[in-house]
Amino acid sequence: MLHLTSGRVDARPAADPCDRCDLLLGLDGVHVEHVDRRDGLLTVTVSSPPGPAGCPSCGVIATGRGRRRRVLRDVPGADRVRLVWRQRVFRCEDTDCGRKTFMEQLPSLVAPRGSITARAVVWAIGQLRREHATVQGLARQLDTSWKTLWRAVEPELEQLAADESRFDGVSTLGVDEHIWHHVDPRMRGPKELTGMVDLTRDEHGKTHARLLDLVPGRSGRVYKAWLDQRGEDFRRNVKVAALDPFAGYKAAIDDKLHDAIAVLDAFHVVKLATAAVDEVRRRVQQDTLGHRGRKGDPLYGIQTILRAGAEHLTDKQRARLVAAINADPAHEEVFIAWQCAQQLRAAYHAKDLAQGRRIAVTVVDTFHTCPIPEIARLGRTLRRWRDAFLAYFTTGRSSNGGTEAVNGIIELHRRLARGFRNRHNYRLRMLLAAGGLTP
Repeated sequence: MLHLTSGRVDARPAADPCDRCDLLLGLDGVHVEHVDRRDGLLTVTVSSPPGPAGCPSCGVIATGRGRRRRVLRDVPGADRVRLVWRQRVFRCEDTDCGRKTFMEQLPSLVAPRGSITARAVVWAIGQLRREHATVQGLARQLDTSWKTLWRAVEPELEQLAADESRFDGVSTLGVDEHIWHHVDPRMRGPKELTGMVDLTRDEHGKTHARLLDLVPGRSGRVYKAWLDQRGEDFRRNVKVAALDPFAGYKAAIDDKLHDAIAVLDAFHVVKLATAAVDEVRRRVQQDTLGHRGRKGDPLYGIQTILRAGAEHLTDKQRARLVAAINADPAHEEVFIAWQCAQQLRAAYHAKDLAQGRRIAVTVVDTFHTCPIPEIARLGRTLRRWRDAFLAYFTTGRSSNGGTEAVNGIIELHRRLARGFRNRHNYRLRMLLAAGGLTP
């Protein structure tokens, strides 16, 4: 074909429109034969170039027997995209071969017997991981069913989960439990799952928490079994193990992670102190008025103030606190308990770790002697956890905060999915969403 370019004859051949479609399609091994768009549906007919093919069973060069149409779902754009693959059919000419006919396979295009392109599977995994998408929502975009899409995605996630290299380089390990269902355990197994989280810091000292695994149950035995499965090299590499004040997890750390320093989570320690203050307030309320807190009662009016840090109180809130404490001499006990909790908080908020550790040592050495029973009980708890409590100040403020952040992601995706019935699917989805699997 001749073209006029600036008044001259251009003898270069014109580009084939289907060649441009091939570039836009971006799929190796096939070329575009036809494109049709109607009613919000883009249908692209593709085929592979002709060529010899050997029988998968005997290797004898087979004879082509035409093509068949196979409909595939592809990544949606402005329209829903449907690929029609004209798949080649072959016949084996070896009379001794048990395979008579077979179809060509293009793994780069679609899995055997699959109906969703490999590119669409990668797209779906990315949406599930980064965009908080749901399988059902993605299935609607691909114009298919939940089961069909999950059947295509699940093998990829299983392969990633089976890769032991994702456990490499873990030097700080967090552990926590959560409830994954609220039905009869006889139907779905244990309600509790123990989650292990990588809390290792990068070269800038920043933690990028990622979920490593979810195992059924909540006990030290469950944690020990998981650590045994990881191997000696993994356990030797863990230097810091963060945990909540649960004796079962602490026993597993002492038994399996000999080189690791156990660190009690700061949030849960402060939570214990705040709970102790609340218990004192309720007890004094009962002793002085003989009933639970009601509107207008001095102590009931400051219950939220007692849970706040002293540095966050406004002048109005301080005035309300003083007025409530002065309303009855018995309320002085509540004020002392609140001051004890503030002293504990001050240890964690100290800018200098050495100063914070001195405050923490004072707390451990004195709280158990307090005449207020709730504070004395808190002191005895901190004495039992003394080393893990003080380790916060010698490990650069290590905590289980990243584990709690991962739990938040898990809760979000469980709500988006309206709950889960299959623990295997739940584990794969949460590992993907919380960074445990990297496609």
